Amino acid sequence: MNSDIKINDLRKVFKTDDKETVALENFSLDIREGELISIVGPSGCGKTTLLRMIAGLLEPTSGEVIIGDKKCEGPGPDRGMVFQEFALFPWRSVRRNVEFGLEIADVPKDERRERAMRYIRAVGLEGFEDHRVHELSGGMKQRVALARAMVTKPDVLLMDEPFGSLDAQTRNIMQMELLRIIEKTNSTIVFVTHSVDEAVFLSDRVVILTKRPASIKEIVDINLPRPRDRASEEFIKLRKHILQQLEDENVKLRADGNVLLDTD
Repeated sequence: MNSDIKINDLRKVFKTDDKETVALENFSLDIREGELISIVGPSGCGKTTLLRMIAGLLEPTSGEVIIGDKKCEGPGPDRGMVFQEFALFPWRSVRRNVEFGLEIADVPKDERRERAMRYIRAVGLEGFEDHRVHELSGGMKQRVALARAMVTKPDVLLMDEPFGSLDAQTRNIMQMELLRIIEKTNSTIVFVTHSVDEAVFLSDRVVILTKRPASIKEIVDINLPRPRDRASEEFIKLRKHILQQLEDENVKLRADGNVLLDTD
């Protein structure tokens, strides 16, 4: 299936009894098949809202999301999602967590096991397949979540701050693990992060959002060969530029009486 994503004039309004909050406004973006796009922006600007609309977990107030040639009208097996909080089943083993999506799809037991073990090996967890979730470190849990999302072979992988709760060393390892795995697939990846360093290290393009209501401030092409050297002049220059664009938005937030920084 073609996994191009076309986001056309998206708008999302959240309503409560006494007010309306506009999360996204006039948002349009084309994402190419096989591309890794990172979304950065001020805290609370609507990054996760955007991701959940692509996932089909939230319905746009207006506008549309098209994946391939099909309008997104709800969740589907063509999309996998990895959350920051792991969202694993503690009563299941590592392997049975990874198999969960295959069970829902009625994949035969022997095939489920074979595919699950393939991705468990891919994320470096062979030997831990029978362990329970509570026996794992944070980094290992996130490897399980990544394997579970990838095992169904989604056309689109949506990642919401997946490494945000990990320590710096484990986070760097997981970034390399992700790049190693996606070299073997053609999944289109939309990656929400608060870390500009992570966005520059991973992405083909970085989409910078404005403060809420979010629209696109700038799209930055990352034309650096992988693996990327974080200490290189080109890497530092790109990182500095994106940080400055975010700081401009945070200046506006402070002028409104808010201080919400995404500048690590």
